[in-house]
Amino acid sequence: MGDPEAMRVLVTGSAGRMGRSVVTALASSGHEVIGIDLSPGDPADGACASVLAADVTDLGESFEVMSRYRPEAVVHLAAVATPFGRTDGLTYRVNTQAAFNVCEAAVRTGVRRVIVASSPTVIGYGAPDGSWRPSCLPLDEDHPVRPWNAYSLSKLAAEQTMRTFAAAAGDSVRFAAVRPCFVIPPEEWQGAPTQTGHSVTERLDDPAIAGASLFNYLDARDGGEMVDTLLAALPEIPNGEVFFAGAADAFAREPLSVLLPRIHPATEQAAAALTGTTPAFSSAKAERLLGWRAKRSWRTELPDAGATGRRTGPPAHASVPDPSRT
Repeated sequence: MGDPEAMRVLVTGSAGRMGRSVVTALASSGHEVIGIDLSPGDPADGACASVLAADVTDLGESFEVMSRYRPEAVVHLAAVATPFGRTDGLTYRVNTQAAFNVCEAAVRTGVRRVIVASSPTVIGYGAPDGSWRPSCLPLDEDHPVRPWNAYSLSKLAAEQTMRTFAAAAGDSVRFAAVRPCFVIPPEEWQGAPTQTGHSVTERLDDPAIAGASLFNYLDARDGGEMVDTLLAALPEIPNGEVFFAGAADAFAREPLSVLLPRIHPATEQAAAALTGTTPAFSSAKAERLLGWRAKRSWRTELPDAGATGRRTGPPAHASVPDPSRT
């Protein structure tokens, strides 16, 4: 589905966990990729035609990179990527300002397609007062949002920024937002630490860790392919759409109908629908509108997945908040 034409695509946050796979997927589809990152890394792999260290929280720098490269499309991933890792004020300022600046500079310089990264955390799970209760499971894009920290609020603001620019531009610029689940790049399947500092195996062995973010995850390569597919499809779908992007199964050895109520007691009634390997987040909208479905699973990507430890009793750390993230 979508337009197969090759484009010059500018990717902010190109050196990040998901950014690297997005760059690879776009380059593999024949696009000329321009990488923008505060620490752009080594472009020796050839996926980026050019890389530039730039701070898109500065409106002037955002305009400069757009003016210098004149991309036809922009994928905006740059952000403070985790809650609680920086001060709340900085997290909110960086993420909201960057989203506004990229959209503003893109529209003003003639970019025709823009994708903005959001986060599943806008749904509001994990609120420390325990008040969050899902209206249904699995969660989809129609579920009410209820951010409770600076990070999730900043990501919801980024979505609204995208929608505002989409409404103002009409059909002259096509926009969308993606809410990628907990991103796992290839090296983390091999033992490198994840965003929480735990290994993938530790997240799988202790349901309290992955359970704090509702056992969601996404292989970064699937995320890259989803962005590539969405970019091509933008002219054909309604403007300003938002999509969850997650693996087709839950990051858990037991059904979430069993595990979720242990971590989030208020989910017990709704979680009954999550039988088998059904995840808490649905990517059905992306499959319906884009024809995209995640291909990779922890069962196929984690070496010796069946041989790692199995925790079947109540989780030991269910009360520990987890800074779930994009």
